[in-house]
Amino acid sequence: MAIDYSKATGTGSSSGAPGGGGGGLLRPSIITGIIGGVIGWLLGHWIGNSFTQGYQQVQGSGSNDIAEFMGYIFMIIGWFAGLGALNYPIQKLFGVEPEAEEPVTEKGWTKYFRYTLDHKTVGVQYLFGMLVYFFTAGLLALAIRTELLSPTYHIWSPDTYIEIVGEHGTMMMMMMTSVVLGPFGNYVVPLMIGSKRVAFPRLEALSFWFTPISYFILLSGLWQGGFQSGWTGYAPLSVQQGVGQDTYILGFGLQGLSMVCASTNMVATIINYRAPGMSWSRLPVMGWSMLSLGFTMILSIPVLIDGLYVLALDRTAQTSLLYSGHGGSSFLWENLFWFFGHPEVYLLAIPGFGLVAEIIPVFARKPIFAYKTSAAGFIGLAILSFFVWQHHLFQSGMNPDMRPLFMLTTELISIPTGFIYLVGMGTLWRARIRLTTPMLFMLGVYFNFLFGGLTGVYVSDVPINVTVHGSFFVMAHFHYTIMGGVIFAFFGAIYYWTPLVTGYQLSEKLGKIHFWTMILFFNSTFLPLFAVGLLGMPRRVFEYAHRLQFLNQWVSVSAYLLGASLLFFAITFVWQLAVTRKPTVRNPWGSRSLEWYVESYPPPAYNFKRVPVVLSWPYEYGDANALPIADIVNETKDLDPVGRA
Repeated sequence: MAIDYSKATGTGSSSGAPGGGGGGLLRPSIITGIIGGVIGWLLGHWIGNSFTQGYQQVQGSGSNDIAEFMGYIFMIIGWFAGLGALNYPIQKLFGVEPEAEEPVTEKGWTKYFRYTLDHKTVGVQYLFGMLVYFFTAGLLALAIRTELLSPTYHIWSPDTYIEIVGEHGTMMMMMMTSVVLGPFGNYVVPLMIGSKRVAFPRLEALSFWFTPISYFILLSGLWQGGFQSGWTGYAPLSVQQGVGQDTYILGFGLQGLSMVCASTNMVATIINYRAPGMSWSRLPVMGWSMLSLGFTMILSIPVLIDGLYVLALDRTAQTSLLYSGHGGSSFLWENLFWFFGHPEVYLLAIPGFGLVAEIIPVFARKPIFAYKTSAAGFIGLAILSFFVWQHHLFQSGMNPDMRPLFMLTTELISIPTGFIYLVGMGTLWRARIRLTTPMLFMLGVYFNFLFGGLTGVYVSDVPINVTVHGSFFVMAHFHYTIMGGVIFAFFGAIYYWTPLVTGYQLSEKLGKIHFWTMILFFNSTFLPLFAVGLLGMPRRVFEYAHRLQFLNQWVSVSAYLLGASLLFFAITFVWQLAVTRKPTVRNPWGSRSLEWYVESYPPPAYNFKRVPVVLSWPYEYGDANALPIADIVNETKDLDPVGRA
C-alpha cells in the first residue's frame, strides 16, 4: 500500500552535468574549481588594478580594496565555473536544454570532491567540511591559550594575538551555523519524512560549495595582516583596517549565502515533500527544529549580508555610512550585526536541541514527553530570538528607557528554552535508559547547557551585564551554551547515524573514552573562566594580572587535554571507517524513525523504491500494539520489525 513513482526524481546527472558521468582530467571537481578560482583571482585583481590605478581607500594600508574585492568576486565565479555548478544555468540562458537527470550511480570516495545533487552526498561533504572548520578553529584556540600561559612572556605580538582571536571567533561562528543543518539536516531529514529527494537539489549543492571558498578566503586573512575587529567586526575599526578585513567581509558573506540557500531548501522540503500520512502531528521533532531554524535563518541572515555590503561600500566607495566622522553611524553596524547575531545564538541551539530530542527517546525506550510542547518551544524560541538583539548594546549608548524592554525579552526567552529542556527531562523520567555513546553525549548536552542557561539569565540582567560585559565570564557562558550544547550534540549524532551513512558500526568502547575525556576536560577548561571573568580579566587581552596566572595556566593545560580528546576522536573515527570497518546490523539502535528502514546502508540514490505511507507516530516506544511507522517495512526483504521496547 504505497505510492509507486516510476523513477526517483533527479539527484544527479549524466555526462557533462553536475554529479554525473563524463571523464578525463578536466572533469569538474574540486581540482578544476581551484584552477578556475586562481584564474578568476588573477583576472579580477588585474582588472581592479587597471581601472583603479593609484586608488587607495584605506589610509596607510598600501592596499587597493577595489582590486581586492574584484579579485575575490572573480575568484568565486571561477570557483563555481570550475566545479561545473554554472553549466545548467548557462545552458538554460542560451536556450540549450540540459540532458535529463538520472539517479546518482557514481561509487567511491571521489564523488565527495565533486558538485553533486544527491542530498546524501552533500550531507557527507558537509560533515567533513565542518570537521575541518572545527579543528582549524580549535588549533587557533590552542594558540590563544598558549599565549595566556604567562601574563608577561609573549609568544605572539599584540597584533598577531588579536588577529588569531578574530580568526578563531569568526571561523567558529561561521561553522556553527551549519554544523547541524549541513550534515544531518541535508542527509537525514529527507529520509525521516519519507522523501526521495530535497526540494531544490541545486540550491542544496550550492550551499555546501560556498563553505570551502569562504574557509580559504577567511584563512587567507592571516597572511594578509588579519583583522583586529574580532568576529563582531565593529565599525569604525573595521572600516579603517587593512586588506585582511576584506577576508572577513567576503568569508562571512559567503557563509551567509550558504545558510540562506540551505535553509530555503530545508523549509521547502519539509513543507512540500513529506510522505503521505506524515501529518504535522507525526513530523519528527528534528523536523520541527529544522523548520524553525530555516525560517529564522531566512529572516535574519539577509540583515547580516546587508551590513557586510554596507561595510564593503565604506571600504571601497567612501560612502561613510558607518563612520561618524563623515556623518555616518557606527551604531548602525551594531544594530545590523546583532539583529543577526543574537538570533544566531538560537540558530545554533535550536538544531542542537532538535538532535537531542530526536535521539533521547530511542535510548529511553519511551515516548517523547510533551511532543506538542517541544514543537511550541522551537517555534517560540525562533520568534522571541528576534526581540533580544539590543541586550548586546546595553553599554553602547542606547536609550536607557529601552533597557528594561530588552532585559525582559531576553529573560522571557528562557521560557521556550525551558520547555525544550523539560521535555527531555520528562522523557528521561522513569525511563529504561541505555547508556550508549550517542546517549551519553546527549546527556552531556543537558549537563553543560545547565551552566550556560543559568548564567545566561544573569547576563541578561542590566546591572550584572554592565559588570561582566566584555569579560571572560561572558565568554565562558557562551562556550557552555554553544560548544557544551551544539558540539556535544554534533558528536553524539555522528556516533548515532554513522551506521546508516557508512554501513559500519563505531566502537562503543572508543566512543565512551572520547565522551568521558571530552566532557571532563571541557568543564575543566571553561568552568574556571567564570571565576577568571568575575575577578576582572577582560577578553581579547594578552597581558593580565599576575594573581590570575594559576587559573589561566589551569585553563590552558585543560584546553590542550581537550584538544587531545578531539584528536583521539579524529584518529579513531578515520581508522574505524578506513581500516577496521565493523559492519553494522540493521537498525542497531531499535529506532522507529523512518530513515532506518531504507533497503540498504548507506541508502540507495533513490532513498525508497516506493514513497512510504506513514502509519503512526515515530515515538511509540513501549507499546506492543503500536502500528509500524510505515508500510515500507512490508515491502523490503529482511527488515527487522519496527523498533519497540
